[in-house]
Amino acid sequence: MNPGRPSFFSGRQRAESGTRRKAWTSLFLIAGPCVIEDDALNFEIADHLAELGERLDLPVTFKASFDKANRSSASSPRGPGLEEGLAALARVRDRSGLPLLTDVHLPEQAAHAAAVVDALQIPAFLCRQTDLLRAAAATGRPVSVKKGQWMAPEDVGGVIGKLREAGAREMAVTERGFAFGYGRWIVDMRSFAIMREATGCPTVFDASHAVQLPGGEGARSGGEPEHIGRLAAAAVAAGADGLFVEVHPDPAAAPSDGSNMLPLAELERVVEGAMRVREVVAA
Repeated sequence: MNPGRPSFFSGRQRAESGTRRKAWTSLFLIAGPCVIEDDALNFEIADHLAELGERLDLPVTFKASFDKANRSSASSPRGPGLEEGLAALARVRDRSGLPLLTDVHLPEQAAHAAAVVDALQIPAFLCRQTDLLRAAAATGRPVSVKKGQWMAPEDVGGVIGKLREAGAREMAVTERGFAFGYGRWIVDMRSFAIMREATGCPTVFDASHAVQLPGGEGARSGGEPEHIGRLAAAAVAAGADGLFVEVHPDPAAAPSDGSNMLPLAELERVVEGAMRVREVVAA
């Protein structure tokens, strides 16, 4: 991808609407619940995100999963599944007007998801699965890749190379932290510049999963969401182009990843802080 050309992940909606700022100088936000829930919850979050994006002149994408295939325990809730989940996402778009992002775990899911959502995400643990990458690229949709926790940032260039070879034209790479062996993901702030240099793609910081404590609560992961805001600001200062934040009006009631989710009411504070940092960095 030509870094000077607007893409889905660098403010395409803003660039096409003719507003005053150029893509790549402003932050973009990907947010939503970890897993698709009932319409009432999905709509509450989507309405909040749409209003926030309008008020802050911020490109916002709604993201939620129809299936959480990688869970700590076999008894953990996984979500509504492909058909029901995609139908719920379509209702979110019809109500809010927000573009949609969801992740796919199997090659055969890609085309079905691409018929409904605007972009596809490759989960971190699957980021080198060649058949999955090719299937996502073949849909023609933009593809966001979450870099695996074991990978050096420059190594994501090979992942993006697979996508380009398969025909993908719009891509982003997401940092969620590295595994260093003591129960926390650690974010190397050099990663954003290195990944951009290696790929030519916009970079995203996953502020929610970066504070996850894998297996920290026995059969499920724990988290330290109180650090989301400061890490988000640091990542933007280090060059991240976008933020990915899982949000929920009541994280304690969330069926997945509640321990590392940001309360919905706190999102504006976190985003505004990151936007102020972005303005300074881009000046």
